[in-house]
Amino acid sequence: MINSRTNPKVDEFLNKADKWKEEFETLRSIVLDCGLIENFKWMHPCYTLEKKNVVLIHGFKEYCALLFHKGALLKDPHGILIQQTEN
Repeated sequence: MINSRTNPKVDEFLNKADKWKEEFETLRSIVLDCGLIENFKWMHPCYTLEKKNVVLIHGFKEYCALLFHKGALLKDPHGILIQQTEN
């Protein structure tokens, strides 16, 4: 996926991904459809709104995930979100 809203550093990250590549690309598409700006921070795709970090795409050994920078503030009436740490 290459368009004016994508970041070449994220393209490179995805091209090098051995694991979770398809999942990363799907998450990227979903996040970009929300109108967020794509950046590459902390060696991962990071998405911002008004220059504030909103969400990061990250791969782990057993799963990949969207990490919300202020996830504790999100409403989660269906209990979908998982809190990684107490912070």
